[in-house]
Amino acid sequence: MAGRECYHCKQWVDEGEAHDCWTTTEAALTEELAEDLRDAWERLRETAVSFGDQRIYASHKSIMFSRTSCYFFVRPKRSFLEVCIFLPRAVRGPQVRRSDRTSRTKVANMLRIHHRDEVEAPMTDWLEEAFQLSAPSVRTVPTAPTKRKPSRKQPQQPARRRKSAAKATRLPRKTK
Repeated sequence: MAGRECYHCKQWVDEGEAHDCWTTTEAALTEELAEDLRDAWERLRETAVSFGDQRIYASHKSIMFSRTSCYFFVRPKRSFLEVCIFLPRAVRGPQVRRSDRTSRTKVANMLRIHHRDEVEAPMTDWLEEAFQLSAPSVRTVPTAPTKRKPSRKQPQQPARRRKSAAKATRLPRKTK
């Protein structure tokens, strides 16, 4: 029988059979959490949903929260929830494990949550700040076009002139 072995999950896939080992759901990622972590997850999700319209989806081993781009994600682990919040600056707090610059404008702040009571200020303030910063940018249209002033610099001449250019600029001799 013809087929192939998936290089991700090493499962044998028959020819023509649909296979997507990357597909996962929020429920699948959170089903094996301990009771304290499940309560913390539910409170974290409720807090994020209260901010407004957004997209929540599972991707590989993370649950992503995004508007135009991901502003934070959660990786459920066995003994804690790993939360990554994207802000323009590094934050400090007892839950923050590290902060890594991911681009010119974003810093990934990695936190660990062990209990429902940890999902409160200042963490919720950081989440709300990240949500506000991920809003779609509004383009402003200028009311009147602005004119640029011409520069006063003279165009620079090349150091050497070509022979043909030099001949063209000579004046003809006067004849008697």
